[in-house]
Amino acid sequence: MQTDYEVLVIGAGVAGICQIKKLQDMGLKALVLEAGGGLGGTWYNNRYPGCRFDSESYTYGFKFSRDLLDAWHWKELFSPQPENLKYLNFVADKFDLHKHIRLNAAVAKMVWDEAARLWTVTLHGGDQLTSRFVITCTGALGVPTMPAYEGMDDFEGPSFHSYHWPHEPLDLTGKRVGVIGTGASGIQIIADIADKVGALTVFQRRPNWSVPLNNRPITEAEMKDIRQRYEEIFAVCAKSNGGFDHLPDRRAYDSVSTDERRKLWDQLYDAPGFALLLANFRETFLEPQANRDLSDYVAERIRARVNDPAVAEKLIPRDHGFGMRRMPMETGYFEAYNQDNVRLVSLLDTPIERVTKTGLQTSAESFEFDVLVYATGFDAMTGAFDQIDIRGVDAQPLKKKWQGSPTTYLGVMVHGFPNMLMVAGPQSVSGSTNYPRAIEVCVDWIGDLLEHARSAGVSRLEAGENAEAAWTQEVIALQEAMPFSKVKSWFTGFNANVQAADAAPRYIAYWGGAPRYTKTLNQVSSEGFRDINMD
Repeated sequence: MQTDYEVLVIGAGVAGICQIKKLQDMGLKALVLEAGGGLGGTWYNNRYPGCRFDSESYTYGFKFSRDLLDAWHWKELFSPQPENLKYLNFVADKFDLHKHIRLNAAVAKMVWDEAARLWTVTLHGGDQLTSRFVITCTGALGVPTMPAYEGMDDFEGPSFHSYHWPHEPLDLTGKRVGVIGTGASGIQIIADIADKVGALTVFQRRPNWSVPLNNRPITEAEMKDIRQRYEEIFAVCAKSNGGFDHLPDRRAYDSVSTDERRKLWDQLYDAPGFALLLANFRETFLEPQANRDLSDYVAERIRARVNDPAVAEKLIPRDHGFGMRRMPMETGYFEAYNQDNVRLVSLLDTPIERVTKTGLQTSAESFEFDVLVYATGFDAMTGAFDQIDIRGVDAQPLKKKWQGSPTTYLGVMVHGFPNMLMVAGPQSVSGSTNYPRAIEVCVDWIGDLLEHARSAGVSRLEAGENAEAAWTQEVIALQEAMPFSKVKSWFTGFNANVQAADAAPRYIAYWGGAPRYTKTLNQVSSEGFRDINMD
């Protein structure tokens, strides 16, 4: 049956841009459907103050084109949101991708037609498109979640999730601002606006470990050197479990004296990005005593940066060790609490009872604000899929199949949902590594699969049921073997906004590391994709 497209791609963020470039290189008739008013995904939607990379910029950009690497100058070691959006539009301009992207095209429903072997995709506006294949590029953290406080609609001033920070300028000068949440977004916002607002009250739900980002400008001379070393840099990323420009210290933890460890930790604390987490001894992430030692060190550094000892203690996590949850990076975050106009309120001590017309009420007191910001996180990995009514073979809903926890094959395919491929899908390595590094591996693999199908003359691809079960069991086993598996966070599929405290863990990311994941993909393709049913 004739279709409108050979491939429809959902999402024009980092993954969707990379995927449509690959499809155009392959000569396939393809279109990207983007819900937003512009391309960029995370970097289009998140406009909050302080929003920037926590991956070194030169490790985040695409590596599929030498011309692109030579043409772009990263201005900061950790590039800010406006520059990141500019970069993605530069990529789309350079490779003439805009004409293959349809904006304001949110997908409402996808239905598989077994007889015709195609997907019918319905947009929220009612338009319908047919395609042989659909590739989802919906991102890991693209669906914000709000808490369920009573009276949230009553607040009369501007209030919004950090993801929905107004695109037009919002003047906070002299304003009384309340920020709820101290995760990655909240920490960036708080540090950036503390010296600009009249008064800032931070409502901390749970403290998070955080260390300095150590950002700085990149000079012309340094950028020239980076261009010459790109091959080396990406080779290091390929060896790193996290896909970053950091490799672990291979010395045994117990073979190094306490003074030597302290010297290393001091160096890594002052180094850029995730160095303290990823360039450390492997035992600090895997063994309880080593993790306690490192946690005590970071707690000591926090105490040294916060003037009020009582405030410092509230900022130090007690329920998890360093690196056991998604670790935010910061620039002057702890020093913000030394300002007279900044106050920390622990919701563990005095929970929010309700939002009012003029602010909010905790169990201890009433607060008045001009602006209220919810930095309350995301429905990680599966949230974007739940936004779409996806029906596979025999009209089976994907949401029902994934009830409890998702099951996938390689984080790329789902049994019962033929010709649906996922970039950065649940149970892929994208949830646990430097995002673009994982994306390009997956995009290339999907390209090889589609080329294989085209060469073989087949029109239906479906993951084998046993292969899916085996992969899911591997994902579960890897997560359960990790020390963080007992800690409630989005790493373990937990979202405090929508789940009860005793909710069972979910298995939404692959924790075997980027090298192992890439090796598995390469082995599958080299064996002719034998676990995928083709006809």
